[in-house]
Amino acid sequence: MNRTRYYNYIEEKLNFLAYRIEKRGKINLLDLNIHSETFFAELFNILYNYNLVNLNSIKQNVEGIDLIDTKNKVIIQVSATCTKEKIENSLNKVIYLFYQGYNFKFISISKEVSNKLRAIEFKNPYNLIFNSQEDILDSTKLLGYILSLGIDKQKVLFEFIKKELEEEINIVKVDSNLATIINILAEEDLDLKNTKINTTTFVIEDKINYNDLNGVRELINDYKIFSVKLDQKYTEFDREGINRSTSILQIIRRQYIKLRNEKKDSEEVFYGVVENIMKIIEESSNYRVLPFEELEMCVDILVVDAFMRCKIFENPEENK
Repeated sequence: MNRTRYYNYIEEKLNFLAYRIEKRGKINLLDLNIHSETFFAELFNILYNYNLVNLNSIKQNVEGIDLIDTKNKVIIQVSATCTKEKIENSLNKVIYLFYQGYNFKFISISKEVSNKLRAIEFKNPYNLIFNSQEDILDSTKLLGYILSLGIDKQKVLFEFIKKELEEEINIVKVDSNLATIINILAEEDLDLKNTKINTTTFVIEDKINYNDLNGVRELINDYKIFSVKLDQKYTEFDREGINRSTSILQIIRRQYIKLRNEKKDSEEVFYGVVENIMKIIEESSNYRVLPFEELEMCVDILVVDAFMRCKIFENPEENK
């Protein structure tokens, strides 16, 4: 399911961001704290339909206010420290005299907030709207809310976080991971006697359009360049006398046929194939755990390659 794919990616990235902020803070590297203010402003704007801006980008060092939405009357303090003293110190700023009727929220960007802290009755001298149970946020609380969202909103979040937090592609690591994954998948027990070879050529864009894969177009275009590298890996294995490419392509095709027969739309089928292949790998006894993003990327490369070799989805040239 795409929902699982989106949520797993969002969860991994938000938790890793919190971990990095905490660890870097211990050696006084605070650059992520500063950048996180703008990141969380955009995240909350997507999540809650706010219009938050980073006040520090307009007026430097406004005590007590990091993010503000004047339309919805929301003020957010972004902090790597989350204690009773920190929150009450934030609520005690004189500047709040000018923000009567605003909802105050506090986001802990590195540490998980305890239920004990949320149960405290905080001093709120300027009577801001503040419910400690709902308005003290952390990654766990955000993820709980994200889990309940519709798939369309989850997809928007997924795309946003991918743009913000995705790491640069490490070609050496991709090469190593692909070799590992190819070996794992090649161990699947398959009957390859009746494997059909498709040799009809086609234009990639035509095939994308023909199969209604517009939502996957960008991913296909991103990863089609890896087909040459993947072909090199297959050739290396084939020199050892084992036809890895046929095994992997047939595994992918079987998952495609299974999902296609369930009459799902094309994009669901594509991402369903990716998800099922990832599951096969993760359940292998020889699997060594890879970060979700690295595993997903390698499987995306394999599935895009299968698409280009016409092992999955219809070839427009054959249906003219």
